[in-house]
Amino acid sequence: MRRITRQMHVGNVKIGSDAPIAVQSMTTTYTRDIDSTVAQIKRLEDVGCEIARVAVPEVADAEALGAIKRQIKIPLVADIHYDPKLAMIAIEQGVDKIRINPGNLNGQRTAFDQIAKACMERDIAMRIGVNSGSLDALHQREAEMRKVQVRLLEDGTLEKSDPADERRRERDDLTMRMVAKALEYCTWADELGYYNYDVSLKSSNVLTAVQAYRAFAARSDVPLHLGITEAGTHVTGAVKSAVGFALLLSEGIGDTIRVSLTAEPEEEIPVAYEILRSLELRSRGVTFVSCPSCGRVEIDVMRVANEVEKRLAKVQTPIQVAVMGCVVNGPGESRDADVGLAGGRGKGVIFRKGEVVKTVPESEFLDAVLQEVASLLPEAEAKIVYPGTGELGAVSGGRTRKEGYKSLPMATAATSEE
Repeated sequence: MRRITRQMHVGNVKIGSDAPIAVQSMTTTYTRDIDSTVAQIKRLEDVGCEIARVAVPEVADAEALGAIKRQIKIPLVADIHYDPKLAMIAIEQGVDKIRINPGNLNGQRTAFDQIAKACMERDIAMRIGVNSGSLDALHQREAEMRKVQVRLLEDGTLEKSDPADERRRERDDLTMRMVAKALEYCTWADELGYYNYDVSLKSSNVLTAVQAYRAFAARSDVPLHLGITEAGTHVTGAVKSAVGFALLLSEGIGDTIRVSLTAEPEEEIPVAYEILRSLELRSRGVTFVSCPSCGRVEIDVMRVANEVEKRLAKVQTPIQVAVMGCVVNGPGESRDADVGLAGGRGKGVIFRKGEVVKTVPESEFLDAVLQEVASLLPEAEAKIVYPGTGELGAVSGGRTRKEGYKSLPMATAATSEE
């Protein structure tokens, strides 16, 4: 059951209560490079990003925000660290939300009050974004190395401390300090009568983040932005985010999410939606089913599946597509999907809504699947997915148990790579 929270808004996007869990990302461009930043945000819009955040480390970046805001469709968030003056410039530029970091905001209460009052006057949202790595940035604690403690007992034996117990104690201490800092800032906001804010409690350690979010959720009804910060490259980051988010979202905790990857930001969005679809929290976009391939498969299912998924990346209409190469599960999975391919021995059966449409050779798999998908989509999306009959060509030369993988003829291969 979804956790009951107060509701806030970021531009026209509602966060919390019964609003859909919003998906957001952060640009990798220098914000002062207006053209590059706008182009990247437009790519994010194309794949379903609902809120975009940009870094604002210097005045030149803050002063570019208005020009960026005027050219994009989704709400814009200014990410502020250290200098409260940057937040004030961002507010004047008309952003939809200010993210501040309680661990490194110079001026603390005085600066916060100034920013919050300005946000309140202009109906601008705020995120109180606590990060474990910068929690003590203004008051650096002395670095402490975890040591194995050894104690001599009365019977002459040595007793060692357990490093795992030490880690648990450190995690408990860290998460409680994260929660206390977030609640302190929430109290400041509420005392001003400012309620249009949410909170994040991020860590690169999944268990630390989960523990902090759970502890905060038990103490407050403020909406929560979920994130595993510095999660890693595509595989590592996707796995860590999926584990952390699943633990929290399955408990009803979380109102907006960002999957943090060391990758182009538009690669974060499909991962985020896949997590939400897997938990049946959002139905937007393609639910993609494909077999992992094995010795039973006699088509190049890996290349076909990857190419189909790539071509459907911009689809936002809820639809299920299956690409299967196995005689065991293929027909059933393909029949259950809105559009399915059950392939074998160089040919495949195309299903639409459970009915057999036709049988095609492997060289026509991509064309046939995308044509059927396009027939179920709104016109604008259909044109993106399927440009026209026979124009896509083969994506592989096939695979058989006798001959293994076969190469495409050079002319066909060149066409498929364009």
